[in-house]
Amino acid sequence: MVLLTLSAALPSLRPPPCAKNGVGCRRASSSQIAVLYLSLLCTSIGTGGTRPCIMAFGRPARGAKPRWSFFNIYFFGIVLAKLTAATAVVYVQENIGWGWGLGIPTLTMLAAVVAFVSGYSLYVRMPPGGSPMVRLAQIAAAAFKKRKAAMPDPSLLYQDKDLDVGISTAGRLLHTDQLKFLDKAAIVTGGDMLPSGEPKLWRLSTVHRVEELKSIIRMLPIWAATILLVTSGSHNSSFAIQQARTMDRDVAPRFRIPPASMLVFANLAMLLTLAVYDRVHVRALRRRTGHPTGITHLQRTGVGMALAVLANAVAAAVERRRRSVAAASGLLDAPEATVPMSVLWLVPQYAIHGVADAFMDVGRMEFLYDQAPESLRSTAAALYWLTNSMGSYLGTLLVTIVHSRTRRSGQWLQDNLNRGKLDNYYWLVVALQVLNLVYYFLCVRYYTFKTLETVGDDKEVELDHVNVDGNGAATAKKGAKESFR
Repeated sequence: MVLLTLSAALPSLRPPPCAKNGVGCRRASSSQIAVLYLSLLCTSIGTGGTRPCIMAFGRPARGAKPRWSFFNIYFFGIVLAKLTAATAVVYVQENIGWGWGLGIPTLTMLAAVVAFVSGYSLYVRMPPGGSPMVRLAQIAAAAFKKRKAAMPDPSLLYQDKDLDVGISTAGRLLHTDQLKFLDKAAIVTGGDMLPSGEPKLWRLSTVHRVEELKSIIRMLPIWAATILLVTSGSHNSSFAIQQARTMDRDVAPRFRIPPASMLVFANLAMLLTLAVYDRVHVRALRRRTGHPTGITHLQRTGVGMALAVLANAVAAAVERRRRSVAAASGLLDAPEATVPMSVLWLVPQYAIHGVADAFMDVGRMEFLYDQAPESLRSTAAALYWLTNSMGSYLGTLLVTIVHSRTRRSGQWLQDNLNRGKLDNYYWLVVALQVLNLVYYFLCVRYYTFKTLETVGDDKEVELDHVNVDGNGAATAKKGAKESFR
């Protein structure tokens, strides 16, 4: 952020401003572009490192119940920051200068770093238990080496509480019957142990470690279903803004809404939904369902997916009306002309997208955090942010395919929206979302929640088996006990 601010503030790090008539603009030099790209690269690396790890700081203390309000508050803060950036920061950039426009976020980031370091002594710090990626690779290697071994009774699979103590402070994962080929990594054979009695981890893994890999694999189908969620909303920052640019944006005698500021309505809707859901709906639903979050994570995500379908259906209907108004006004070949239709017609689709995001974003983050193994929760958070990236790339791919396939029959996505068929593109997205929603329901129907042992006050291990009904609701059934050593 410091480099980015300097590249905007220092004359030596940016090209001189263009003349008022827009001619005689000088291109940036190679060194100036290098500084800009370096600052963007550092920002991307920093963001990729902090976002997944922030969620790990939200984990409850050992023995405490999860506080799911944390996720609502976390996303409330993120959306509030986006809203501030889209209004106050943009105003500073446009009216004062890019130096201050980038300098204010830089100072804010500096204050955040100071606050983080100041609270370091208050954090619950645990020694690292080794790289989770290495452990997953060890399990795969051990299972492959023993692929021809006969499966024994699950009770004979290798267990080692002392080995797993650093990666199972909330309890060890219990054996499940899915993905049985991975269980072969926990079969004890000759040559698996060192003279000291410790296992050779590239040949033998504990049941807990095998179940870590199983948990990640079981989550992937549901995780994949959420990629299209990001794709379905990616046009809000592209095509919907192009629509707004062609419409009547005067909402007051002296106020005209900038096209890009339409995203504010999605942010406001998400903020309001998060606040009402956390303070009102969760408490009401909790009394009816007995679930700590009111409804399950998967149910919350499903509601968001259904709302996203509705948002794009509304977008298609509004675009069809906008084109009909343009045709009635004789503006089909006048893309720069203002269509006599208020830009506020776009507010419903943005608002519904905001409400959908309040359900989807929190629901899928809660699911990944809850179902990921204890030592892989930051990895699960990284999967969430990876979904956003992949969804954006998928949106670009979808636009490219539509361009290619509609070239002969009349381009759907033209520079002149009045002659295009953007509403057809929206209906295509709706159809893909419906298929994705069916796929999601099938994944939820056959998903197996992880099983975990918990430590009671009597120093014994209570085996909590989590069962899932047809609605995705989890119920706990207490099983046998064994002494905790």
